[in-house]
Amino acid sequence: MEERLVKFIAAMRSAGVRISLAESADAFQAVEHLGIKDRETFRTSLRTTLVKDAINIPVFEELFSVFFGGSENPPLMNLSEDFTEDEAKKLAEALRELSERLRQMIERLMRGEQFRKDELEQLAKFVGLNQADDLRYRDWMSKRMQKALHFRDVREALEQLAAALQDMGMNKQRVEQMQRILQENLQNLEEQIHQFAGQRIAENMSNRPTIDTLDDLLKRPFSTLSEKDMEQLRKEVKRLASVLRTRVALRQKRAKSGQLDAKSTIRANLKHGNVPIVIKYKDRTLKPKLVVICDVSTSMRSCSELMLGLLHALQDQISKTHSFAFISHLEYITPDLQGREAAQAVAHVLERMPSGYYNTDLGGSLENFFQNYLDTIDSRTTFLIVGDGRNNYNNPRVDIFRTLARRSRRTIWLNPEVPALWGTGDSDMLEYAPNCDVILKARNLAELIAAVDHLLVQT
Repeated sequence: MEERLVKFIAAMRSAGVRISLAESADAFQAVEHLGIKDRETFRTSLRTTLVKDAINIPVFEELFSVFFGGSENPPLMNLSEDFTEDEAKKLAEALRELSERLRQMIERLMRGEQFRKDELEQLAKFVGLNQADDLRYRDWMSKRMQKALHFRDVREALEQLAAALQDMGMNKQRVEQMQRILQENLQNLEEQIHQFAGQRIAENMSNRPTIDTLDDLLKRPFSTLSEKDMEQLRKEVKRLASVLRTRVALRQKRAKSGQLDAKSTIRANLKHGNVPIVIKYKDRTLKPKLVVICDVSTSMRSCSELMLGLLHALQDQISKTHSFAFISHLEYITPDLQGREAAQAVAHVLERMPSGYYNTDLGGSLENFFQNYLDTIDSRTTFLIVGDGRNNYNNPRVDIFRTLARRSRRTIWLNPEVPALWGTGDSDMLEYAPNCDVILKARNLAELIAAVDHLLVQT
């Protein structure tokens, strides 16, 4: 229990709750005197000693339920030994109509078998749960795990199975009873996954090293940032944008000349037979025209928000910007950025999007852009995508992306994922990549700043 209490306090600190060593000692003394048998007394003793500000109570309550909650494994009912010989025969025949993957999952539900620890560990590694250390992502990670297990297909298969058994003549009440138990077992597996996701994130929070310097924070991956980290980075973006603006202005000032203007040179030297010759140059324009499409789904929100913040702060270095955001559909957000901070603008955009779990659909968003905003891209436009290239198995519409890339002057993609993950799971990045002029890493704010600097130099 002492080790778990230490991890609980570390997770609270990681979530932004200020807890001194003296307050930690008070918590241990309170638990030693009051014990842990009475859960409510135990909870009250920890809250009294560790929480000083009412604003931190929700964080405490959520972490307490994760570290010191109820049973880790919801009970499942075993149906496999409850069938008559005729029912078992009909069930086996109906299951043969399903795919191997669905059949194995339904047989697990029949046996009332929970996921083993090694299965959950493998699933956590596949969906990236081991890198998550913010409880805001608990529901999202849980749904990613369920999606990886094709739970929606399993539900549909249970409906098909019930219909097939009734067609074979099995008693309707018996089929309904079996279907109800299987649905309850599936819900309990979902709860097991949800509890595992919460516990793993809480463990990650407690093991996260303390950020000692701002440089460390700038180099931390976006996927590991807490809300407290984001608040600090939002303030830092303003300072970094100012530094970047000065750098770009100096670079422009030091540019001695642009491209040779042959026509102007010949015309200027006709009056003296071209001897001596006076060379003329075209004006060098460093201010790009941008069209930016940002993925603001849960996995990309921090990166896109900070990117929008940088572009918003650098508008005097950009001739024109059209900004778009998408999750399941595309939103034109340039008006939202006018007169608002980037964080407020993104929050305002999310309010207009449907509530609940989002399915990222870049392909559908590209189609919407092509139909409604194609005139924002021309031969002078830099087309910028900020996203991980994941489509939740929707049509990526690479054909539309290819058309947009050809229409623009340059196509640049900012991606926080390492190339090793491209093409895995629902990633379509390998299909988009050949149509990009350059793909830049943007795993943290330091890389994002470097990418924007590259953008302003090369466009």
